[in-house]
Amino acid sequence: MPGKTVLVKHSTILAVYLLIVWGFYRFLFQLPEEIEELFIKPVVWLVPVLILINKERLGFSSLGFTLKNLFPAVYLSLGLGAVFVVEALFINYIKYKGLNFAANIGELSFATSLGLSFATAFSEEVAFRGYLFNRVWYVLKREWSANLLTSVAWAAIHVPVTFFVWKLDLTSALLYLLLTTVFGIGSAFVFARTRNIFSSIFLHVLWEWPIILFR
Repeated sequence: MPGKTVLVKHSTILAVYLLIVWGFYRFLFQLPEEIEELFIKPVVWLVPVLILINKERLGFSSLGFTLKNLFPAVYLSLGLGAVFVVEALFINYIKYKGLNFAANIGELSFATSLGLSFATAFSEEVAFRGYLFNRVWYVLKREWSANLLTSVAWAAIHVPVTFFVWKLDLTSALLYLLLTTVFGIGSAFVFARTRNIFSSIFLHVLWEWPIILFR
């Protein structure tokens, strides 16, 4: 790893960049979800990460791309993801006074929605857990401090979509942001156990569906 000063500088630049650029994007534009998740988000979120790891002279392994601990990554993700699924069913039942999944999936097919969830998870987890959490953890030497710090930033970057796109009321927005923070903590937790970015990606997909059902 490069020096801590370099990593702090790069992590701060990426976090502030995403908060500002993605926040303004959410405020100014609302394109079809397929366009946003397959084309715009990878450019906005991943290109800066590639530039930074190139400057640091590090490879993709520094983002958690590895086949090591793959099975533990899957098991941990499924275990923690099951909690999110139960949470989703409970919230959906309370909201609609019965289970109603069609209301939030919309016009997209299940396969398309699932594919978009993986695309979203890939971009966001590589940027946040693979790059930001990994670097902040290395600098601070304290897992939970790095986890909480990056999870708060993770929740902050979801504030614009909460109000500008979904237009949630204050109570629903606060609940969503709380769930988002809890997920961020869980995702960093499984990443820290496995050092494998696929654990966070799998968990993100399992979390994405509770959010769809909540919405």
